[in-house]
Amino acid sequence: MVNDILGTDVVVQIGIIVRDIEKAVEEYSKIFGVEKPEIIITDVYEKAKTQYKGNPTPARAKLAFFKNFKNVEIELIEPDENPSTWREFLDTHGEGVHHLGFLVKGTKKIIEDFKKNGIEVAQQGYYTGGMYTYLDSFERIKFIIELLENF
Repeated sequence: MVNDILGTDVVVQIGIIVRDIEKAVEEYSKIFGVEKPEIIITDVYEKAKTQYKGNPTPARAKLAFFKNFKNVEIELIEPDENPSTWREFLDTHGEGVHHLGFLVKGTKKIIEDFKKNGIEVAQQGYYTGGMYTYLDSFERIKFIIELLENF
């Protein structure tokens, strides 16, 4: 059962990789009739401590969060050229749904449980107030699982 592994059965975020975040924000705002969210840039390595496939990476991305939906937020992600799961996804699959995000507690244990099922960590890093972990689940379930843990 999903609850047994993740501690939740609620998807809180859908992450979508885009080539041009300014254009995507414009389109999403028009289509959904909502205000354009601020576009931010992820933190530098010294703060984010981003690891991709077990190695440090200076990868950064432009992000925009649409929080206009009752149960889920849509995150648009435009990756830079550095190695990351975002860049790999764009280069391999093009634009599209990258991940489903779950707000969790106890990331370390959840990671261990997924490892038992052959799903490893693809990328991990910190943001103000918490950390994210992308699990390398795409080949098996056609999207990446993101664990979001706020401190």
